Amino acid sequence: MGFFEDTIRGLDEAGVRYVVVGGLAVVLHGHIRATYDLDLIVDLEEAEARRAVDALTGLGLVPRLPLDATELADAAARSRWISEKFWDPGDATRSVDVFVEEPIAFEGLWARSVVMPLASTRVRVASIPDLIELKRGTGRPSDLADIEALTAILEDDG
Repeated sequence: MGFFEDTIRGLDEAGVRYVVVGGLAVVLHGHIRATYDLDLIVDLEEAEARRAVDALTGLGLVPRLPLDATELADAAARSRWISEKFWDPGDATRSVDVFVEEPIAFEGLWARSVVMPLASTRVRVASIPDLIELKRGTGRPSDLADIEALTAILEDDG
């Protein structure tokens, strides 16, 4: 998992409160599909968000847009962003999308999340019902396919 696992380890070492969502979360729940970036919802309380920014920039990632990365920790500044993608300008495949709004209240998302093992660390992943909720409103074909697969996983486990 290379980049994904290194990023998770960096976030954990920095004490960042995050939950993995998006394609990697779908894969970790058991539906194999391609994914190219790491999607995160982080605790957006100012000190917590600053910790996330410091961890991501400490990994050599910078905002793709010409913005000051520390704005992620400032609620007023953050409201100007739609989402923020951190990336490595030397390797565009190293990319992290950070939600700048909480589509689901973070505390509930965190409480329902699942900690899963990776090769050399552990990762906090959104629950299947929360993933379905996050993907429901997008209308993108890949998200609709993910909803179908995640629903089948829930039914198989139920």
